[in-house]
Amino acid sequence: MSLLLSPFEIKGLKLKNRVVMSPMCMHSAGEDGLVTDWHRVHYGARALGQAGLIFFETLAVHEDGRIGQGDLGIWSDDHVSGLRGLTDLLHSLGAKVGAQIGHAGRNADLPGVVRIAPSAIPFTPQSPVPREIAVEEIPELVKSFGRAARRARDAGFDVLELHTAHGYLLNEFLSPLANTRDDEYGGDAARRYRIVREIIEEVKRHWGDRPLFVRISSTDYSEGGNTPDSFLEYGRWMKEQGVDLIDCSSGGIKMIKVQAYPGYQVPAAELLRREIGIATGAVGLIQNGRQAEEILQNGRADLVFVGRQMLRDPFWVRSAADDLKEHIETPPPYTRYGSVWLDTRLSA
Repeated sequence: MSLLLSPFEIKGLKLKNRVVMSPMCMHSAGEDGLVTDWHRVHYGARALGQAGLIFFETLAVHEDGRIGQGDLGIWSDDHVSGLRGLTDLLHSLGAKVGAQIGHAGRNADLPGVVRIAPSAIPFTPQSPVPREIAVEEIPELVKSFGRAARRARDAGFDVLELHTAHGYLLNEFLSPLANTRDDEYGGDAARRYRIVREIIEEVKRHWGDRPLFVRISSTDYSEGGNTPDSFLEYGRWMKEQGVDLIDCSSGGIKMIKVQAYPGYQVPAAELLRREIGIATGAVGLIQNGRQAEEILQNGRADLVFVGRQMLRDPFWVRSAADDLKEHIETPPPYTRYGSVWLDTRLSA
């Protein structure tokens, strides 16, 4: 069997294959951040499509930390019941479920919100100037991630991922382009990492010894910013703290047009896996089964995160299996016509 469609185990959690649905904003919750029927249908379809691990969109740890209106929340105990119902649904369809938790920082796109950031540096010259978060506010911010981890545990999630990428708050702290503080949370790499260190410690107190991922922006695509080599240092600290996998994305700190091409972010996953000896996830225009299989067979990553292609095709795993000339499990209701699954030659 191909590696892509073979099981993968991490921290005692067994995934039926190595295909992960990436977190992607849906902006389809109410203002209260609660689960709606949209989420049940959207994520349920990808579970039925045989994705091994499905991440919801970023779950905001604070109401003012949403990326935009309609984002799902995990800032309140009121969110747990709806999230639990959704994880139960996906489990019943054979998928494992991941919660990515984060805070949008200066890029929160919400009316009337005073945006916070490590430093009062706007995203673009036209963007609102964020308020620099005070040192004495940081312990409560750290605790908000811990409370979110406890709610994720109570909601039945299998994997927790910290969002430290894409120009949002924790990425802002890590990047020297957005963090010019001169206190214990800014300056050299160790001080810029300090808030991430504290959040990992706090999260693990609530999440326990369950699988913990971190999504990073492996490069800022700008002089003076982070590069994949920067994350050799950050990544070693993450591994020492018990992070199980680093999910390697990129960009978001500055408004820069990135030259994207199939697999363009895979080298960062390969570098960290090889140099640090930590499991990594590859993401970024991974389009078909053969491409995904090459990444795994050549030891460039351990899991393949699929985003836009899975929006286009909820049954991307089946498409990848066809590409690799492999057979995968057929949902029982689709066996009505025999062994053929979703054969477009069949008429109703």
